[in-house]
Amino acid sequence: QVQLVESGGGSVQAGGSLRLSCAASGNTDSTNCKAWFRQIPGKEREAVASVVTNGAATYDADSVKGRFTISQDNAKNTVYLQMNSLKPEDTAMYYCATSTSSYACVTFREADFANWGQGTQVTVSS
Repeated sequence: QVQLVESGGGSVQAGGSLRLSCAASGNTDSTNCKAWFRQIPGKEREAVASVVTNGAATYDADSVKGRFTISQDNAKNTVYLQMNSLKPEDTAMYYCATSTSSYACVTFREADFANWGQGTQVTVSS
């Protein structure tokens, strides 16, 4: 089992930046994919970005390309999401998740992500 704790959320004006962190503990050796998802109340959760643990491959949703960057520090078992040029439509609860499948980083299939954090709220005002 892997425990995930997100941090770094908050309120920011449009055009601003935030960096989210997700610290993992527990049985992290089998993690091959780390990802960020987000959810707006009343809407389905959507994929944001992912990174393969043992490689440099990253995948981003079209809505965040060029603005958000996912990165990782495997020595610290931490994954980050740098969010720049934030827009009001980026307002959501952001969740990190891990999968034992590196292919999950491509498909973002939620059923393949066994571990989820509790989420951190990001609010962007216009």
